[in-house]
Amino acid sequence: MQEFIDYFKDSLEIKDVDPKQYSPLVLAYIGDSVYDLVIKSKVIAEGNAPVNKLHKKTSSYVKASAQAKMFRRIEDILTDEELVIFKRGRNAKSSTVPKHAALIDYRVATGLEALIGFLYLKNRFKRIIELIVRGVE
Repeated sequence: MQEFIDYFKDSLEIKDVDPKQYSPLVLAYIGDSVYDLVIKSKVIAEGNAPVNKLHKKTSSYVKASAQAKMFRRIEDILTDEELVIFKRGRNAKSSTVPKHAALIDYRVATGLEALIGFLYLKNRFKRIIELIVRGVE
């Protein structure tokens, strides 16, 4: 895994940066992709299926209301640092308004995605998986 990460960063000339330097919405932007990849990997691991079924199942995990529920399942195991990052993401003012989500769920989902993005940029991959697995149980 570390070999892949090193190759990935070297090939794309990605420099290590303190994730706290990024805005919470930038953390959420990258966290959204990481979360989506983990969920898609989990769904595919459950068995081969038509793509539309895979998409439907994935969507049930990645929508704002599902992410808000997931956060409630993991909130009690977050560190103080993780909770601060989550709150920064949750409280960030986004220029977009959710079409199919309650505003509170959307904000909680943004906070969760910011946390995932932060952990990703800190190379805390095991923690990402630990939180997501517990959250989707």
